[in-house]
Order: sequence, then C-alpha cells, then structure tokens
Amino acid sequence: MQDKSYLFALMQVNYEHSKPDLTTSDTDHHLIEMWLHGLSNDTQRGYRRCVSEFLCWVKKPLHKVTLADLQNWQDTFFGYAPDTQRLKMAAVRSLLSYGHKIGMLPTNVSIGLRQPKIKDTLNERILSEEEVAAMISAEKNPRNQAILLLLYTGGLRVQELCALRWKDLSARKPGGQLTIFGKGGKTRIVLLPEPVWKKLCKLKNNAVGSDPVFVSREKDSLGRTLDQSQVNRIVAAAAQKAGIDKKVSPHWLRHAHATHSLNRGAPLHLVQRRCIIAV
Repeated sequence: MQDKSYLFALMQVNYEHSKPDLTTSDTDHHLIEMWLHGLSNDTQRGYRRCVSEFLCWVKKPLHKVTLADLQNWQDTFFGYAPDTQRLKMAAVRSLLSYGHKIGMLPTNVSIGLRQPKIKDTLNERILSEEEVAAMISAEKNPRNQAILLLLYTGGLRVQELCALRWKDLSARKPGGQLTIFGKGGKTRIVLLPEPVWKKLCKLKNNAVGSDPVFVSREKDSLGRTLDQSQVNRIVAAAAQKAGIDKKVSPHWLRHAHATHSLNRGAPLHLVQRRCIIAV
C-alpha cells in the first residue's frame, strides 16, 4: 500500500512540475510565438501589434483574462475604423482560442464575446469601370500603370503583388499567366490578357527569375521589392489624378475586379476560385 501511495504522490509531483508556469510573461510570449508560426509576415505584424496593445491595456497574464476584460477593452474602440475594430478583436479571440485548444489556457473566455454590428460599407468601396479606366489612363509611369492593371485585371491582393518574382510569370499565348502563392498557403493560376502581359514584360530589362517584378527605387540604385505602403500611395495618387474623391486603396481594385466580372456574366464559382470574392 505504501509503495502505491508513494508512486501516486510521485506522479502528482511530476505532473505539477510538467505543467507550464502560467505566472510568467515568458509563457505568454511562448504561446504568442507558437500561435503566429506559419502565418504571413504581414498577418504576424498586424496580429502582434493588436495583442501587444491588449496586453499593455489589460496588465495581466493571458490565463487571468476574463470575458469582462475583453468587453471593457472592446468599449475603448470608439472612434476606430470598423476594419480596425474587427482586426483588434479577431487577433485576441484567435490567440485565446488557440491557447485553450493546445491546453495552455484553462478556458476560452472569448467564446461569450458578442461582436458589435458594424455597418457594411462594401458598396461605398466599389469603383465603376469608368473610374478604374480613368485611374489607369491618368497614371503615366509604366511601372505604376502595370501595378494598377495587375491589381485590377488579376484581382491580386497587395501582398501577392509585392511578392511577385519574374519566375512566377510565364507566357501563355496570346497573353501570359501568374502563379500566385496566396492567402492560406493556396496556390492559384491567374491568366493575363495580352495588353497587360506586354506591359509587364517591358519592365523586365535584365532581371533574373529571382528578382522582384516591382522594384522600389527609394533606397539604392539596385532597387528592392516594393512594400505595401508604397503600393497604397501609388493607388491613392492615381485616384487623385483621375479626380476620384475617395480614399482608394489597392483592395478597392480587387473588389472592382470581382464585381465587374460578375456584372459581365462571369460564373460565380470561377470568380470565387480566382478572387475569393475579394476577401
């Protein structure tokens, strides 16, 4: 009997020592790094920023966070854009759910959180075909015009455009095609019409397959890959030149691609496969 009691006590001690120490900030840091593993760099940056803001505000480790904490933090969002509100809550909810799923958090307190109803402004962000044409026509820089054309005709996300390398492009008469490694690790083929393909090919010069298609000239003579903020400025400037009094972003062109394709009779399943309805 004594042997059994001793073994049981020893198992309990070993179990207690094997449990993660939930009182340290290192544990939260470890959980956050595991949660972010495998996500795109842009998603990691956005999620990390949101979670950091929450932890600075709540001033307690994740395992002590309550539903009331989440609700009170949500109440501080007044004045933020709807997309920003959604991102903040989505990041923290995802982290808490993941932590509970792998056993590092005792409960997922975010389950009881109600998301506020936010006005759907998608219709306000749809450009007409005439407005898109005006933006492309107003942009005289060959590289920038190719960026606008590709965002619209290819339905690309801005991060997909920035990540393009010449090895991702191949001829497919009469035009060409792109191999896109997109959101969620999914790969898709995007066909390009001949005029867009020819404009892209003119940008290549002496570039090799591993070189970026769209190069920034801000840092040095060799150039480097454009980042998303630069593409945002290019699109906003083109809209301004075209006389469009809206805060147009690259994602608007993706929305326009999906909407105009459907309006012209493209099958819904094909638009979804190519563009995932501009999500």
